[in-house]
Amino acid sequence: MALPDNTPGIPVVEEVIFPEIVELNVGGQVYITRYSTLISVPDSLLWEMFSRKTTKGLARDTKGRFFLDRDGFLFRYILDYMRDQQLVLPDHFPERGRLQREAEFFNLPELIKILAPKLSKQNSLGDEGCQSDPEDSSPGIDTGRNLASLGTAACASLVPSGDGKRSGFITIGYRGSYTLGRDSQSDAKFRRVARIMVCGKTSLAKEVFGETLNESRDPDRPPERYTSRYYLKFTFLEQAFDKLADAGFHMVACNSTGTCAFAHEQTDDKIWTSYTEYVFYRE
Repeated sequence: MALPDNTPGIPVVEEVIFPEIVELNVGGQVYITRYSTLISVPDSLLWEMFSRKTTKGLARDTKGRFFLDRDGFLFRYILDYMRDQQLVLPDHFPERGRLQREAEFFNLPELIKILAPKLSKQNSLGDEGCQSDPEDSSPGIDTGRNLASLGTAACASLVPSGDGKRSGFITIGYRGSYTLGRDSQSDAKFRRVARIMVCGKTSLAKEVFGETLNESRDPDRPPERYTSRYYLKFTFLEQAFDKLADAGFHMVACNSTGTCAFAHEQTDDKIWTSYTEYVFYRE
């Protein structure tokens, strides 16, 4: 092994610890970015991780990528902010509160300020929404108080529209998988859906799905409470979408995460497993 040249008068060139292009594995999602992006916000968690003089102590996955045990879907917005210190979110973005928590974890104070919910002078609500459904309150009393203090526009989800239908959100989630052979796609078994989950207000879920809604995991949920434990008695996504469309709902957001594994050690057959959520809204 050659020893470093310490000849007086000759500068010693420091070894570059991190490459210019860095690969990250965030909760199973792979990201590739520049090293300069990761250290663009001083004193942030990523700056602390990648400004050090050694990679010792940084977790890596089996392929040598730096690993972060955080939400892989939301990290895309963290990385976008790190690039130019600006935040652009899709319309009706449903994960703002969780993204704020990620910003706090990565120690990005300016991003935290951007994501913080705000109340305007007209009592319009930020992302905290209308808190008319706490678990320890009386629906009738608190609904009246909130409508009086916040205005009917702010709590539109509490008031039926002209046709008697309430506005609100319903989230559809499912886990699916398929196997893809190495030679062609003719042998692929596509989208095996084990169960379709339903999240939202109980009254809305029952209105849309009726007898096809399985309530066995949360049987005593009152109509004005929220639940994430319902699921459907069928496994056809299109059937769920048709019911939502017939009830006047429109899709406003969706996200998906996936993993891949080999079906057998001696073949190239792969099993893809994914979890997907669709957010629907009715005005």
